[in-house]
Amino acid sequence: MSRAAAAPGNLDPQALTARFYDLHEHEHPDGGSTMLGFWIYLMSDLLIFAMLFAAFGVLGANYAAGPGAKDVFELPTVAFNTAMLLFSSITYGFAMLAMNTGKKTQVQFWLVVTAIFGVIFVSTELREFAGMIADGATPQRSAFLSSFFTLVSTHGIHVSFGIIWICVSLVQLQKQGLTAANRRRLMCLSLFWHFLDVVWIGVFTFVYLMGTLR
Repeated sequence: MSRAAAAPGNLDPQALTARFYDLHEHEHPDGGSTMLGFWIYLMSDLLIFAMLFAAFGVLGANYAAGPGAKDVFELPTVAFNTAMLLFSSITYGFAMLAMNTGKKTQVQFWLVVTAIFGVIFVSTELREFAGMIADGATPQRSAFLSSFFTLVSTHGIHVSFGIIWICVSLVQLQKQGLTAANRRRLMCLSLFWHFLDVVWIGVFTFVYLMGTLR
């Protein structure tokens, strides 16, 4: 193997993808440390959401004579928002496919589309919160509303940071192109974005659907 082929900056997409899923830092000093650290971060984030889900499971039926899930949730709006996030995962998948074929322009296009879906998701969620608060369903009204706002807003904050990360990635791609470092960053962002998608499916099912059936 030539030195050019072995250089970290000349890794082909298949080799880089293989390294993404390999957590052995000593075998891949150029990328293993980053990936291992990011997996550890995701596991810690998973614990945070697990605790928030557990809190809602315990407190979600304590309405304190206030409004319940059936009174404050609008399932058509939530279903629309869920579709926006699911579509964003699909478009991010298209971005990763374009990255593997070395098409920078297509990667940027699909990242922009993903960010637009993310902005729609966050905006719709903020309008939902504003409507609930205007109707008197504030976080301090009951344990149900406190746990609801904490769980859903934590997820929304994560999506907002994901959108900022996409914007930063677009700038890096424009300046540096599809370097090995940028590919790793996009892979980490992919894992983060799909993780949020899975968490939201849990929120939609456990909080909204099951909440309205109580």
